[in-house]
Amino acid sequence: MRRVLLQVQWNNTMCHVAVRRRLLLLAAVLVPCVVAAGNTPEPAAVPHHDNPADVKAVLATVNDLFAAFETGDTTAMLRLVYPDGRVTASGLRGDGASNLRQQTWTVFAGRIKPDAAFQERISDPQIHIDGGIAMVWAPFVVRIGGKVSNCGFDHFDLVRENEVWKVMNLTFSSRASGCTPT
Repeated sequence: MRRVLLQVQWNNTMCHVAVRRRLLLLAAVLVPCVVAAGNTPEPAAVPHHDNPADVKAVLATVNDLFAAFETGDTTAMLRLVYPDGRVTASGLRGDGASNLRQQTWTVFAGRIKPDAAFQERISDPQIHIDGGIAMVWAPFVVRIGGKVSNCGFDHFDLVRENEVWKVMNLTFSSRASGCTPT
């Protein structure tokens, strides 16, 4: 009888060990799955620019800014921008060293003169709008006296305030070679 009782206890113990092993194996498989499911990132926001009127208004602000550059009209230019916003240029100096220049729109406007105006044109602009912010990315060519001076890419940040789009920042690359007239 004692032998049977020991055998039953042994079988129960082995059964518990087997069950514990299976539970540990199941936990080892399921815990990473549960953790991974809980760490699934939210989908990224997608800019909404389906409204053709907004796209047209953003592009009109940029084109009006170019018109102010061309005529040297700093008063018109400052109406289209946030004066404390930034103009940042990135290019290479003649010696090949990096040249990063930053200034406020107010300082930039002080450098624009009617007798030293320039013509800037963009082509194939990519415009992204989400609510009250917009971004315009486009290749550009600058002409001075009708002659190509430099080219690169413009990146405009615009903000809509009281239903009016204004340029907060302009960042652009600049080079004097490899320019294709637009």
